[in-house]
Amino acid sequence: QVQLVESGGGLVQAGGSLRLSCAASGRTFSNYIMGWFRQAPGKEREFVARISRSGSSTYYEDSVKGRFTISRDNAKNTVYLQMNSLKPEDTAVYYCNAVNYDWAGKPFGFLSWGQGTQVTVSS
Repeated sequence: QVQLVESGGGLVQAGGSLRLSCAASGRTFSNYIMGWFRQAPGKEREFVARISRSGSSTYYEDSVKGRFTISRDNAKNTVYLQMNSLKPEDTAVYYCNAVNYDWAGKPFGFLSWGQGTQVTVSS
């Protein structure tokens, strides 16, 4: 079973930047579309961005488009999320996961969730 370990979160002022990393165990990492999700206090976990198996294609939710960049290094079994121009509403625990889509086209993570990494943006 693939294990996911997120890191790189922290406390940053509004307008600042952070780079999150997600290291995956196992030799099947390159077979997965990978994505980032986040969960703010009192809210459901939401999808943020995803990247294709080769890294050639990306997709972002409107709330982060133009500010966040997802990338991956299949040789290192790692996916990244560069977050710029951070806003207080970006405060959440961030998780990575392999992405699939349900019957309604909604993305979901289908591997066991890691512990996540906390991102806190102060105003």
